[in-house]
Amino acid sequence: MRDLLLGIDIGTSSCKVAVFDPEGKVAAAKSAEYEVYRPHPGWAEQDPEDWVKGVYDCIRGILSETEVKAEEIKGIGVDGQGWSAIALDKDGKVLIKTPIWMDMRAQGICDRLNAKIGSDRIFELAGNPLKPSYTTPKILWYQENHPEIYDRIDKILQCNSFLVYRLTGEISQDVSMGYGLHCFDMRKACWDMDMAKELGIPERFLPPIFPCTGVVGKVTKEAAEATGLKEGTPVVAGGLDAACGTLGAGVARPGETQEQGGQAGGMSICIDEYAADPSLILGFHVVPDTWLLQGGTTGGGGVMRWFEQNFADYERSNNCGKSSLVQLNEIAEKIPAGSEGLVFLPYMSGERTPIWDPDAKGVFYGLDFSKTKGHFVRACMEGVAFALRHNLEVAAGAGAGVDELKAMGGSANSLLWTQIKADVTGKKIVVPASDTATTFGAAILAGVGVGIYPSCAEAVDRTVHVTRTHEPNPENKEVYDKAYSIYLEIYEKLKETMKR
Repeated sequence: MRDLLLGIDIGTSSCKVAVFDPEGKVAAAKSAEYEVYRPHPGWAEQDPEDWVKGVYDCIRGILSETEVKAEEIKGIGVDGQGWSAIALDKDGKVLIKTPIWMDMRAQGICDRLNAKIGSDRIFELAGNPLKPSYTTPKILWYQENHPEIYDRIDKILQCNSFLVYRLTGEISQDVSMGYGLHCFDMRKACWDMDMAKELGIPERFLPPIFPCTGVVGKVTKEAAEATGLKEGTPVVAGGLDAACGTLGAGVARPGETQEQGGQAGGMSICIDEYAADPSLILGFHVVPDTWLLQGGTTGGGGVMRWFEQNFADYERSNNCGKSSLVQLNEIAEKIPAGSEGLVFLPYMSGERTPIWDPDAKGVFYGLDFSKTKGHFVRACMEGVAFALRHNLEVAAGAGAGVDELKAMGGSANSLLWTQIKADVTGKKIVVPASDTATTFGAAILAGVGVGIYPSCAEAVDRTVHVTRTHEPNPENKEVYDKAYSIYLEIYEKLKETMKR
C-alpha cells in the first residue's frame, strides 16, 4: 500500500485538492470554484461554508473516481488565503460572511486606531502596518456594524484553521497566519494580550498557536462520513497559501524567493533575521525559524481571469482546440515589448504593497486607434510585472535584494508572461511544477508532521525540480525601464484624483 499525502488549498476563486506521493508526484487532483460576494464598492467577502462544500466535493470525487484509497492518505495539510476573519460561536457555527484580503471597508477603523495607539507602536510589535486588508480591522468592523453578532463570537479563525476545525473539531491558529492580527508578536510568535486589549480584541477570540507542521487533530467520524476520508487521519495546522506555495516552489532556505502567479501577485523572500518594512508584509514562513518578507498585490493572475471573463467571448466560442487563455496569450505575443505605449495599472481592488492605497484604481494609459485586443492583453501582463518590480525594489531598499525568482501559480504556465516578468525585473526566473506548488506545500507540511520527511528543506531537495528557466532580455529590459517610469508617474499624478 502506498503512503500518500493530501494537500488542500483554499484560494480566492477556487479550492484545489491534490494527493501526492512522497516524491512529489501528483496521484490525483480536483478543484471547485465558488463566489466572491461584492455587495458594495470596496467590499469582497466569502461564505466559509462554500469552501467546505468545495473541498468536501473534491475529496469525495478523488476517492470515488480515482485509484486513491482513503487508507493510503497518511496526513493532511491545509493552506488558505490570508486575512480572513471567520466568526464562530461557541457551537462552531459561522455567524457572518467573512471579509477577505481584497476587502477595504475598514479604512476608518484603521485611521482611528493608528491615531489612538500609534501606528509606529503597532508596527513595532506586529511587523506590519494596520491597514484595512488585514484581519484586525475586520473584527472591529463586526463590533461597530453588527454588535448583535459580535457579542456571540467565541473564536476568530483563518480559512485554513476553519477547514482544520471542520475536519478535526479542534480550534487552532498556525504561526504563519499570525501576521493578520496586530496583537501577534512578530518576533516571538505569540499573542500580546496587552495590545489585544488596546485594540479591543477579546482574549477569547484568539485561538492557540501551532507550528505549521504540528498535528492539530485527526479526522473525526463526522468528517470521515462527509468526505470519505479515513477516521483518525492526522491533520496538521497548515499555513498561509502564499507561504505554502513558496515552499512548494522550492523556497525553504534564507535568500530564496518565490514569485506569485495566483489570483494575487507579488513575491515572498525567505529571511532568517527579523526585517520589517511598512511598505511590505512580514509573516512567519511555514518553514521553522524563518520569516517571509512579502509583496502582495491585488492584481496578479486575477487580472487575466477578469479580462478573459469580460472580453474573450470570441475566443471562448472559437472552436480551434485551444483554450481562451491560450488564444489571448498568442495575440499578446504578436505585440512588441512595451505594448507600443499602452501602460496598465493593475489596481483592481485598491492596492496593497507597496503603495497601500484602498482608493487606487485600475488604469489603461496610452490608448489610440492603433491599439488592439492584443495590446490590452500584453499591457495587462506587463502591468502585473511592473507591480512585481515595484515590490522587489522596495525589498532591496530594506536589505532583501534577490537575484533569482522561483515562479508558481497559474500565470507561470504562460511562457510569455513569465518572460515579461524576467525582462521587466531583470531577474532570472525558474519554474518548478507551477500548478501544484501551493497544494504540494501544504502536503509537505503534512509529510513533515507525520514523519515522512525529516524537514521541509529535505522534502524540497527530494521533490522540487526546475522545469524551465527564463533569463532577462537586455533589449526588452531597456524598453521596460522607460515604460516602468511612466507606470510609476501615472499613479503619482492620479492618486489624489482616485481618492476623490
